[in-house]
Amino acid sequence: MALTTKIMGILNVTPDSCYDGGRYLELEKAIAHGLKLYRDGADVVDIGGESTRPGAEPVGEAEELRRVIPVIEGLRAHLPIPISIDTKKPAVAAQALAAGATLLNDITGFRDPAMVSLAANSNCDICVMHMQGEPKTMQLNPHYPEGVITHLLRWFTERTDSLIQAGIAKERIILDPGIGFGKTVDHNIEILQNLRRLRDLGFRLLLGVSRKSFMQKITGKERETLLPPTIAVNTLMMVEGVDIIRVHDVAEHCLCREVLKQLTRPQPCHHS
Repeated sequence: MALTTKIMGILNVTPDSCYDGGRYLELEKAIAHGLKLYRDGADVVDIGGESTRPGAEPVGEAEELRRVIPVIEGLRAHLPIPISIDTKKPAVAAQALAAGATLLNDITGFRDPAMVSLAANSNCDICVMHMQGEPKTMQLNPHYPEGVITHLLRWFTERTDSLIQAGIAKERIILDPGIGFGKTVDHNIEILQNLRRLRDLGFRLLLGVSRKSFMQKITGKERETLLPPTIAVNTLMMVEGVDIIRVHDVAEHCLCREVLKQLTRPQPCHHS
């Protein structure tokens, strides 16, 4: 099977994101980093103006708009690849689409009817992420009495049925199980071991594990040292057929993908 995973580069325009918070707050730095992600091989750039790390405080609509819209406008003219907006606010999503974004990435899974309406009235792709609770409280005591996989299968089925009913074509919908969003280490591992069951729902699948704290808990190492375990997990995900991986370190993952493509390419038939 040919390897087809796309790589989504993360561009956080925030002071408090878990790994790169504060690095790209200035417009020029943000645009320069977006262009670097593209040069490094990203297939899509995901721009976010509100941190979603565990315990993060919410950001006001005006401030989020101030952070992200100039970056989208500044990149759109120079990027021949899609721009994704990572937001849960309909007003931010609407202005981002008007500025040139073509993918809505909503960590709340399009719970807001206004987000559903916006998606239905555009032709953009949408990423529907699962999260238990809110970023501020999601990691306090996540639990799934029915089991995390059973819960995700039921939740995604209900959400996608509702979105398709609202007029959003199935082909536009991408699912993200939300690694680290209201999940324990064991939950995250169980999800990563059962991706085939999620893929069997028939939608594209996106995964974001880049430098996440569950790998810190497994390794006992600091976040700055988590690139090797991130690549290890994402290598498995690419071989597993995940459609999109969301990463901070685009160049390294692109190198990894190039080698994997060669290792997984179909072999020619040799007739004796």
